[in-house]
Amino acid sequence: MRLWNGILTHPLQVHADASNFAQGVTKEEAYQQVLDQAEGLFFEQRNWVCNLSNAASLLWHAYKSLPSPSNQVNWAGFYTLDPLSPPTRPQLILAPFQGKVACQTIAFGRGVCGAAAATKQTQLVADVDAFPGHIACDGDSRSEIVVPIVVGEGEEKRVVGIIDVDCAVVGGFDEVDRVWLERLAEVIAAACDWP
Repeated sequence: MRLWNGILTHPLQVHADASNFAQGVTKEEAYQQVLDQAEGLFFEQRNWVCNLSNAASLLWHAYKSLPSPSNQVNWAGFYTLDPLSPPTRPQLILAPFQGKVACQTIAFGRGVCGAAAATKQTQLVADVDAFPGHIACDGDSRSEIVVPIVVGEGEEKRVVGIIDVDCAVVGGFDEVDRVWLERLAEVIAAACDWP
């Protein structure tokens, strides 16, 4: 059992209200709610499409509940490893998201998303115009954070996807975003059966 917004719930009883975020919460509190609700939604659900869809919705609604610059997020979602791309030329393919239509494929090493996938490291970019090779899917995006979703250990470690969040203002993300999105990436990595 878990207490959420004053309601005692069972992990299986996750409701659409999971996307409701109280006004006036801190960014840390909003992220904690994202993690708590994601874990409830992922309970006994291993399908990556289903889980990433719900996670994208949770992130979108969390950002919209916060003050600026967080409420200026204009895209929140995922790209996953394209299973049809050759191992010598891996690429990401668009996965569940919230926001405007987006680039469909991104090669590893290209743009902010490709850099995160190629290096297996979070990319926290205060000004996308200053990032070499930035891909401007949405011209309104001014800053971006991309967190790799990594599974496996040692030599078997591989990127299965990335969390991508764009903001319409410069400097829209900070270390708080990095820490919490990296936690979310770990939860997602463990919760899904990846192709």
